[in-house]
Amino acid sequence: MTDENLIQIQQVSKNFGDLALFENVTFTINVGEKIALIGRNGCGKSTLMKIILGEEPADSGNITRRRDLKISFLDQDPKFNDGESILDGALRHVSGEITSVIKEYENAINSGADADVISELSHKMDALNAWNLETTVISTLSRLGLRDINQKISTLSGGARKRVALASAIISDHDLLVLDEPTNHLDLGMVEWLEEMLVKEKKALLLVTHDRYFLDNVCNKILEIADTQIYTYQGNYSYYLEEKEHREEVEQRTIAHLRNTYRRELEWIRRQPQARGGKSRSRIDRFDVIEKRLKSVRSEADLTLASKSNHIGSKIIELCYISKKYDEKVLLKEFYYNFAKGEKVGIVGQNGSGKTTLLKMILNEVRPDSGEINIGQTVRFGYYSQELPKFKETLKVVDYISEIADQVEVQLGVKLSATNLLSRFLFAPSRQHDYIYKLSGGEKRRLQLCRVLMENPNFLILDEPTNDLDIATLSVLEEYLMEFKGNVLIVSHDRYFMDRIVDHLFVFNPDHTVKDFPGNYTDYRIWKEMSDEKEKAEKEKTAKPAETAPKRERNTSMNKPKLSYKEQRLLEQTEIDIDNLSKEKKEIEERLGSGEQMSNDEIMKLSSRMQEVIEELDEKEMIWLELNEKIS
Repeated sequence: MTDENLIQIQQVSKNFGDLALFENVTFTINVGEKIALIGRNGCGKSTLMKIILGEEPADSGNITRRRDLKISFLDQDPKFNDGESILDGALRHVSGEITSVIKEYENAINSGADADVISELSHKMDALNAWNLETTVISTLSRLGLRDINQKISTLSGGARKRVALASAIISDHDLLVLDEPTNHLDLGMVEWLEEMLVKEKKALLLVTHDRYFLDNVCNKILEIADTQIYTYQGNYSYYLEEKEHREEVEQRTIAHLRNTYRRELEWIRRQPQARGGKSRSRIDRFDVIEKRLKSVRSEADLTLASKSNHIGSKIIELCYISKKYDEKVLLKEFYYNFAKGEKVGIVGQNGSGKTTLLKMILNEVRPDSGEINIGQTVRFGYYSQELPKFKETLKVVDYISEIADQVEVQLGVKLSATNLLSRFLFAPSRQHDYIYKLSGGEKRRLQLCRVLMENPNFLILDEPTNDLDIATLSVLEEYLMEFKGNVLIVSHDRYFMDRIVDHLFVFNPDHTVKDFPGNYTDYRIWKEMSDEKEKAEKEKTAKPAETAPKRERNTSMNKPKLSYKEQRLLEQTEIDIDNLSKEKKEIEERLGSGEQMSNDEIMKLSSRMQEVIEELDEKEMIWLELNEKIS
């Protein structure tokens, strides 16, 4: 291994029963690489991750890890100890005295301990240089919507627990960060924050995600598991798509040649039933190899769905000034909307804002506190929930689908049997007769989707439909929904998916109202950024310190009676950061304008860093303004 290598995988194979997941695969994970592992559900992505982490053995081959390698891992199903708080969970992989002091300090602040205790703990924090870690922990948890750091993890939802585990993985010291579906259970703002953070991160990353914008913006290397092999692409997701197309063109020519050879050899086999002799035996062996190779070929085009929905009348759904709250938490205030035929609407908002609750009110699973919901007589719902249904695990896959019907009409006059429909959802004939408990999480989600669509609904309600589905399935689902003649209502954190499907958005605002935005998610983000810039400019105009003090003075605790001790420290650090970033910005500007001879690569790096500095400076100045508003 070289100094650049963190992990080497050499000639590794793994089987799951009779199913070969991958055979003799070789690749490396190097310092600073940001790698995406992609492939169809059930192809072995999670298994390969476990082999890389040392949690599961390979059947054969060698895995070599750098001796001092530190790996931080986000599991899809994280486990915590009883009684742990959010802060405990976030710091569980940070060992030593620093962790203890941070916990003591946070407990003292939150319990209102006297000044002497806080002062003593502050001195300990200074001595251990713990402030940076403490700030990172609190900031990361806050960004992930976890603001009550003393809340017990046992009281959290599954999605919130996953966010605690994500915070822990990010915070812990590591050389390699391994994330399995990190965007699941995040709202769109959290996804964008995580994306920006990982782009700036200099350490190595191994990632499994279905989020194509995320893949494109974060990753610089793609590993694809396909037909028991791993194909490596040195570039982002867009580059992968281009190169994969070229690879598949070559493969199609090879397959066409194999099919011609197969037909000739099959004809020879039929003419030579006895086939004796060494020469004949070798020819039979070659025929067996060709036959096995052709049977293993599966095209992305195998998964196709025809769009058919039941007739829907002119009256769809009318939401008549509905309101909803739980205890004192208001989710929705007097929302009115009348759905028109064929609308495709996306719902966006922070976690806990009431998106899923709105879906359940439409489905009559939850009642509004006031207002009413009128549903047309011809509306037939198809609901794809965020949670997996309670499968009867001892039921066979084909029997689960046959419970609905033995046949389904996918187009006018065109019917498919349950087995044919399952084949279109990439369930091989042998897999269709497996028990449900043998399926992977992604395969169960695909089975759930198959059953929902088999019922031929005319109003689809999809709650986080992209979770745990592979990219191939998502692409076909998108094509289906674009051709779908009925109505679609979607909650999703997948920006690419939303951009392709929806006509407009229901945006859940902080004041519990809902804005009907005319456009897709990217349109909304552009509008939101422009609105935020305008609001920021107005704040800066009214903030006297920004006008009168271009060079900010350091503030002491004597003239900040309205700031907590923690806020004072944050303000002091922010002022230092603003000074340093301003100096760096000036230096880059001077260098770019100096006429100095530089390569294109150097110019690109400086320009990229300039953009980062400007964004960081904007963020720090907003923090400074908000803290100074408290003082004034």
